[in-house]
This record gives sequence, C-alpha cells and structure tokens, in this order.
Amino acid sequence: MDNKCIRVGIVNYLNTLPLLFGLEKMHNASKIVLIKNYPAAIADDLLNGNIDAGLIPIAMIPRLKQAYIIGNYCISSYDTVASVCLFSQVPIENITTVILDYQSRTSVQLVQVLMKQFWKKEVTYLTAKQNFIADIKGNTAAVIIGDRALENLNYYNYCYDLAEAWMQMTSLPFVFALWVSNKELPAEFIAAFDAANAEGLQYIEQIVQAQNYTAYDLQKYYTQNICFTMDDARRKSVELFLSLSDGFSA
Repeated sequence: MDNKCIRVGIVNYLNTLPLLFGLEKMHNASKIVLIKNYPAAIADDLLNGNIDAGLIPIAMIPRLKQAYIIGNYCISSYDTVASVCLFSQVPIENITTVILDYQSRTSVQLVQVLMKQFWKKEVTYLTAKQNFIADIKGNTAAVIIGDRALENLNYYNYCYDLAEAWMQMTSLPFVFALWVSNKELPAEFIAAFDAANAEGLQYIEQIVQAQNYTAYDLQKYYTQNICFTMDDARRKSVELFLSLSDGFSA
C-alpha cells in the first residue's frame, strides 16, 4: 500500500494532542491523511472502510473483520483519567438511570461492567441525545467523556471516575483506545507512525502552553492522568475488559 493513501482517524479531543503533534507533520508531508472526529465515529469509519487505521475505542476491536493493533501508543489511564466519568446529583446507591454518551463506545460498556461487577447495581440505560447533560438530575446520572467531562468536573455533587473504579476493581490501568488498522500496513510505515506518536510526548509543556485551557490542568492531565504507551499490564487490562464486556451494548 502506498503510504500516501493511508487514511488515519484521530479523535479530536484534548487527550490526543500529544499524539497529533507528530502526526500533523506526517499529514502535512502527505504521508497520511488525517481525519478527525469523536471516538464512536472514528470506530464506525474503520468498521465501514472509510479509513485504513484509527485511534478507536477498544470495545470496537471484536466487531472488526480484520483488526491489527499497530504501534505502541494508546490512550490509557494511570489511576484517575478525569475525562471519563459518571456524573450524578445523588450517590451511586441512589442512581436508577444512566444516560450513555453517544460519543463513546468503550466508556459506555465500561460503566455497565462496573455497575454489575463493582457497584453491584441494576439501573436503566438510556442512549444520550443532543444536550443530554441537562438531563443529569434527580436519580438520573450520565457518562460524559472527553473535553466535556473535564469542563463538568465541578458542576455535580458526585463524579465517579471510571478509570479509577476499574483500577479499584482490577488493580490494572484502563485502556480506552488503541491504534488499529483494518488491513496489514507496511512495516516501514508503522515504524514511522510510531516515531510520530512518540515525538509529541517530548513537547508536553509547549502543547499545554499553546492551548491556554483553563477548565483543567493540562500538565497534570498529560503526565498524571493519561498514559500514552502500552505495556504488559495494559495488554492484560484490554483482554480482561473484552472478556467482561462481552454481551454489553456499545
């Protein structure tokens, strides 16, 4: 495959900016075509063949006819992740309904796993509509992901960090998204792609300063919440989550 034809889907959230740093250079050099969207849409594009590789929610991997994990970079947590949370006005024991963020695939499965396995609760799940955040009231909670989660951390009585709950349940860090292709890609491309992912991790301070973001401390986010590299514990976590989430809707 000609590298110039490789279409790469990337999530347009703050959490991917360090990975985008080098990938934008590949895009500008016409070595890849970058397509930005939210996680569920990127997953659908890969499933439908509209892109060749993407940073997709791990929950979507079993749905691909062919799935090749490429490179050594990901979006995962250390302990708390801050940007994937269950928001509520009442404590977990009083929640009866959970709205599932339409931008997510993995996180909506994760909350279902946690409700059953960790919090030992049965609730009603609703698919989110536009402006669903306004429906967080009474006994109705909602999963919010990405930048919107960071911007709502201080607005609700209760905020349950889903990565933190997973860590408490399993003693493993959680992996939200991996680079996956739907076809075999050339080894030389994967090496260059990996190097591009790595480049931005050397420029965290510059990336933070360029954003002028005030809703959350991005320096903390990129160094204490988000982990961008895979390891054995994270591979084990992916396997465990896929086994526990089988049968839950995404």
